[in-house]
Amino acid sequence: MRLHVLPLRETDHLPRWRRPSVLLFVMAAAMPVAFSTWSALLNNFVITAAAFDGADIGLLHTVREIPGFLAIGVIFVLLFLREQVLALLSLTLLGVATAVTAWFPSLGGILAITLLSSIGFHYYETVNQSLQLQWIDRKRAPQTLGWIAAAGSGATLVAYVLIVLTWRRFDLSYNFVYLVSGGFTALVGLGCLLVYPLFEAPHPQEKRLILRRRYWLYYLLQFFAGARRQIFVVFAGFMMVERFGFSVDEVTGLFLINLVANIFFAPIMGRVVAKWGERRALIFEYSGLVCVFLAYGGIYLFGWGVMLAAVLYVLDHMFFALAIALKTYFQKIAAPEDIAPTAAVAFTINHIAAVFLPVTLGLVWIAAPAAVFLIAAGISAGSLMLSFLIPLDPEPGRETILTRPVAAPAE
Repeated sequence: MRLHVLPLRETDHLPRWRRPSVLLFVMAAAMPVAFSTWSALLNNFVITAAAFDGADIGLLHTVREIPGFLAIGVIFVLLFLREQVLALLSLTLLGVATAVTAWFPSLGGILAITLLSSIGFHYYETVNQSLQLQWIDRKRAPQTLGWIAAAGSGATLVAYVLIVLTWRRFDLSYNFVYLVSGGFTALVGLGCLLVYPLFEAPHPQEKRLILRRRYWLYYLLQFFAGARRQIFVVFAGFMMVERFGFSVDEVTGLFLINLVANIFFAPIMGRVVAKWGERRALIFEYSGLVCVFLAYGGIYLFGWGVMLAAVLYVLDHMFFALAIALKTYFQKIAAPEDIAPTAAVAFTINHIAAVFLPVTLGLVWIAAPAAVFLIAAGISAGSLMLSFLIPLDPEPGRETILTRPVAAPAE
């Protein structure tokens, strides 16, 4: 089937299921089936298959984040491929790599296949964020992004329910679950590549590296967001297995609670961002994350129990739902042609800390797990301070409260 290019303004005549917004929802639902299933099984799989300790899991996540750090390479790839094609090919790669994860049950094998799946995930995420900001109208962006997040949570919910209900009952293997979840994502990626036309946004994107001084606050917020996110992703789940002995279905059950919460919470957060504005939403998010990470540290310092750890894990995910405010902040201040290259640059900045933090804090974890979460609290506090620099009504020329308004020309 030959793909044809269709400008966005001419998509209203298409059947609803073939429109750009629906493609965004389909991709949002397909990606986490592979990635979230991989994440849910990961800690148990690496401990069972390769006897990972804190240092090993830190090394694994450092390797996993290298493609994120190199996401700036998307700009080069876009010289040869359209963003939509790259997104779907990357989604397919993520699915295939996830499907064969259990075929490599050793430290070296796990690191290699994780690197491949990570290339698919990070290149998909980079381009997908760009497509969302180009294809979604600014006025509807917070609400639409909230519903897209809910769609991803809903699809993953189905996968997690199946794992919880069938893992012990049918004595499932890691290989079977990875094959099914990764295979599903790969098939959806290939199917969308064949079924959907190529949508063309009204503003051609720059195909070169762009670093604009006026986006400096957005860059800094991305750096801090990447740092604290890595600490949570790497060590919060690992703690549940290492300290509290959670099994695969128990870890998945915890993920399941998060998904149910996000299905209802993400659209609400979209409306909150639309009503409160990005400044207030991010201040609320970062304040909450400071408290959550301090409480995580208290689990090790004061011996607080598993119930608190589980509650904090859910709260952490709920606060992260407000991260759509960072996307819409950039959408409001960016020149339309800057969205694709800046998305690649921002994704690289987001992953600078991810290259060294997991392996470094993995060593800290062995000696003092509480210190890892206290560092995360400090990083969240840095984000909180930066969020006060966001204007109530950001726009080009008014990117921060420190930006001097441009004087009107004399008549």
